[in-house]
Amino acid sequence: MRPVVAVMPLVDDERESLWMLPGYMNALREAGAVPFMPALTTDRQEIGQIFGMCDGLVMTGGHDVNPACYGESDRYGNLHCCDARDEMELALLERAVASDKPVLGICRGLQIMNIFCGGTLYQDLPSEHPSDDGHRQHPPYGRPAHHVHILSRTPLREDLHDTDLAVNSRHHQAICKLGEGLDPMAISEDGLVEAIYRPRSAFYRAVQWHPEHLYKVDEPNRCIFRSFVNACTLRD
Repeated sequence: MRPVVAVMPLVDDERESLWMLPGYMNALREAGAVPFMPALTTDRQEIGQIFGMCDGLVMTGGHDVNPACYGESDRYGNLHCCDARDEMELALLERAVASDKPVLGICRGLQIMNIFCGGTLYQDLPSEHPSDDGHRQHPPYGRPAHHVHILSRTPLREDLHDTDLAVNSRHHQAICKLGEGLDPMAISEDGLVEAIYRPRSAFYRAVQWHPEHLYKVDEPNRCIFRSFVNACTLRD
């Protein structure tokens, strides 16, 4: 049986709708998983059922995480948050860590996984960590915007067998304080943590870039999805 993966819904506030980028689903399917997008819910019973239906979780990109989740307030008035996503995803992460269910985070996913472990974010990179590193890339996104250095003795280095990776970039927030129990796996040229993992977990890993846009043309980003799906398969 192929592992079943719950992919967190993207939310369109203007259209009051849920949606999904096909790249998430197609990359997971090509890696051997059966992905599905659950409804957005804060009902704990529903969240428990969603968690029980899957072998792994993908925390997707999208909205900013409300800074109230890490004890701060909106300093710049430019955040676009979805409190229901924050609540649902934090509840799922609590269950995943407790049961050691695999989790892969992408962009916002990395950020909320860091916050779950007690970390904080730069709320706005141009205001708090200005650089010329190209973190707000314009389309198309299937091309690199900058490079990251992959740290030695990390799962990402073991998977990719390389020290440098060209990545795309679509974010104005990033990890500020690293969460407890997390280690960095990749660092951008301007010093931002761009990939993390939790050594105590079987698979609790996340990247700041968007492999769902790169997997068609880039073997290292296909490998990110394969490693996650393999971890989900091992739970069977």
